[in-house]
Amino acid sequence: MTVRSRSLFDELFASEAMRDIFSDRARVQGMLDFEAALARAEAGLGVIPPEAAAPIASQCRAERFDLDRLAQGAALAGNAAIPLVAELTDLVARQDPVAARFVHWGATSQDAMDTGLVLQLRAALGLLDADLGRLADALAEFVRAHQRTVVLGRTWLQPALPVTFGLKAAGWLSATARGRERLRALRGRVLVIQLGGAAGTLASLGGRGLEVAAHLARDLALAVPDLPWHAQRDRIAEVAAALGLLAGSLGKMARDLSLMMQSEVAEAFEPQAPGRGGSSTMPHKRNPVGAAAILAAATRIPGLVATLLSAMPQEHERGLGGWQAEWESLPEICLLTSGALTHAVQVIEGLQVDAERMRANVDATRGVILAEAVALALARTLGRSAAQALVERACRRAMAEGSSLRDVLAAAPEVTTHLSVAELDDLCDPAAYLGLAGEWSERALAQYLRDARRSEA
Repeated sequence: MTVRSRSLFDELFASEAMRDIFSDRARVQGMLDFEAALARAEAGLGVIPPEAAAPIASQCRAERFDLDRLAQGAALAGNAAIPLVAELTDLVARQDPVAARFVHWGATSQDAMDTGLVLQLRAALGLLDADLGRLADALAEFVRAHQRTVVLGRTWLQPALPVTFGLKAAGWLSATARGRERLRALRGRVLVIQLGGAAGTLASLGGRGLEVAAHLARDLALAVPDLPWHAQRDRIAEVAAALGLLAGSLGKMARDLSLMMQSEVAEAFEPQAPGRGGSSTMPHKRNPVGAAAILAAATRIPGLVATLLSAMPQEHERGLGGWQAEWESLPEICLLTSGALTHAVQVIEGLQVDAERMRANVDATRGVILAEAVALALARTLGRSAAQALVERACRRAMAEGSSLRDVLAAAPEVTTHLSVAELDDLCDPAAYLGLAGEWSERALAQYLRDARRSEA
């Protein structure tokens, strides 16, 4: 058997635990778990001889199978289940020739492959849920700690209004919670067996098909769907779409942090570690490597999601090409999502926030980001259009002269006629113009706590 090497970028783009879940050996074991459970279900119901189950199940161990030989067989047969069933039958026959006659009884290749995939997805969803919990915990701490930390809000990459870093973190937390809820909500639809036989009728099992399905599902701790779903691939597409949304949310967070980490901004930084974020030629570099990996995943995953959506219109009772397009696309989505989420957890748990620099960047605008507050106050007496024009002129003068907006306004009689110096001071205080930033943050924290209690229940 040839040695299967690891990819140079495995560590960067996928978590080790997810690589284990979607390894070739795990894929084979998923199919074998189906075969063993099928044999037990059928033997327990008398569909096959009761004594056939144990010899079949005893050989359903992935380490007994040559992965290279299975790969070669799959290239000829068109899927991996056909050579797997053939090799399983040979292994059982060496121990019990009679039991070997009942391997894979009444099932079809897609039953084994789809149910095996569902078993892998169950493990993958559990892994992602745990990591999302860690990310939510870390984000919630930043929301709590920075509810009054003023930071420059930016729209179109330009200074807008003062916000709080707690509010920014609350946005990331809320998106994380929605991503986690989507993955939890789809489990009931996705974690089901596939058992339909050749064309979805289970004619091969006579009148015992539903009984076998129920026993099989109970053995594997899965649910029985309303009917086989060989060519109805919305379950698979739903997983892909939910992971695509999650990757996009993680990408949003990574984009924000990478922009905040620019040396000209310097408001937040990824954790430091030897060799992390360095350059082959520039010793001063501190690159946002975690954000880069997250953004790479968020860039790659949508195309893979589109592949699975495109594969949904499958032909009649069993698809040609669409089903096959899923085999590598969905695992890759899971792998990339796991890598992005692992990086997100590491970045947020070790994030370094410079609150003083945040305030310095706010102050560097010379107060022009409070122009809206002043214009609204003046509009009560001058009218909106006149107040807007007056404050806009004051902003241009402040920027041209290097003065603060507050000083320019305080020197303008058309302003001081309507606003006192004390009122101007209040209007030009960034901490006094945060709107509902605190309330929004509290709402995000309250939802986080509700989710945490549900998880513990």
